[in-house]
Parts: sequence; structure tokens; C-alpha cells
Amino acid sequence: MEKNKTIKTPRASQTRSTEKRPTTWTPPSSLDGKIRSGWELVRADEYPGSIYPEVKDGKYAGVIGVGGLVLARIPEEVAKSREAYFRKQIEAREEAINNDLYKDQHPSMPINNERQTRVTFGGTNKK
Repeated sequence: MEKNKTIKTPRASQTRSTEKRPTTWTPPSSLDGKIRSGWELVRADEYPGSIYPEVKDGKYAGVIGVGGLVLARIPEEVAKSREAYFRKQIEAREEAINNDLYKDQHPSMPINNERQTRVTFGGTNKK
């Protein structure tokens, strides 16, 4: 009697499509002293005819920079991700402020949170 043998392919040979996940930005560590991945240093010789301060010696010689600061480029994808990160932080902060305000509200004296800005240039409001 023959057993039904199924031929299994090894798991290592099964691959998913290699799609690149969107890069998410997170704040750098305060102890992070090296150039992070995704950043490209800007060299002074990339802009001939222009006078920029540049690092004269050491590891970053020829890179645009002053003192301990160097100029670097960041990919647009990471920059947009960083903007979205900070926008989310601001929205969360505003929501927390509004929730804190409404928490102290009394039913007999509701809080009206309509924000309005008006610019006037001196004098009285004559109509």
C-alpha cells in the first residue's frame, strides 16, 4: 500500500512580493551623534562658484557645514512622513485641550468654543 506523498516546497523558497513599506519618521534620539540613514551630506564642490562655509578637516572634510553642524538632504518621502507625524501630534494636543475644557463644563453654563479672529485698525467701529 502506497502512501500519498505530497511534495512540499521549502518555506524559504516561498517569497512575498517585495514591496517597500512607506518610511515613517520618528524623532531622533538625543544621543544619536552620527548621520542617520536616509540623509545625504551636501558637499561644497557640488555647487561650484558659490561660497559656502565648509568643514576643513576630519571625517566630514569638504561638506557644507559650520562647527559641529553639517548640511544634509532628506528624501521627500521621509520629509512628508515627518510633516504628517507633527500634524498628528498637533491634532492630538488640540483634541486633548478641547476635551479638558469640556470636562469642566456645567450643564447650566455650557462652554461655547467657537474661535474667531478679527483684525481692526484703530478707531471705533462706526456703522
